[in-house]
Amino acid sequence: MEEKFGQEPSDLIKVVLFGPESTGKTTLSEQLARQYNTVWVPEYAREYLQNKWNNERKTCEPKDLLPIAEGQIKLENDLTKKATDVLICDTDLLETKVYSEAYYIGHCDPVLEKYALKNTYDLYFLTYIDTPWEADDLRDKPNEREQMFEYFQNTLEKYNRNFVILKGDKRTRLKTAVKHIDKLLKKT
Repeated sequence: MEEKFGQEPSDLIKVVLFGPESTGKTTLSEQLARQYNTVWVPEYAREYLQNKWNNERKTCEPKDLLPIAEGQIKLENDLTKKATDVLICDTDLLETKVYSEAYYIGHCDPVLEKYALKNTYDLYFLTYIDTPWEADDLRDKPNEREQMFEYFQNTLEKYNRNFVILKGDKRTRLKTAVKHIDKLLKKT
């Protein structure tokens, strides 16, 4: 049963956009997918939680985290089959783990934690908080951006993930990301 949280084998270069809410991850995911003529994996939690909000007027609860993780990795595994050399992921299970701990007083379901640490990616792009915060039904921490950014950065450092911090406007971020992905492509 747990295997539904694991990645299927792949030779693709996998890149994750990682960071606090409203820091440009989705925009950059779309740009990078176009740049490399590939697909990008959307953030499953957005659709799942927007539906929950629309239907029940409820926000995320601990019981939602495993279904979100399962949906995220299923999307990733399905889109891995359609990608070219690079798969761009708008998020991963490690990000879900960060949010679980941040919202639920340090708690993370052991299954989620296991696969958040077991699943692997070639590079993380940690998106900085120098983009304007945009409100929506799901975003709720406009005044905690610095603390959340530090939490994300500390998580990448704690688990020895390969990462680059992306700052600046959209064009600057894209240029920096492309430079780092091109380096990975040259190694393969």
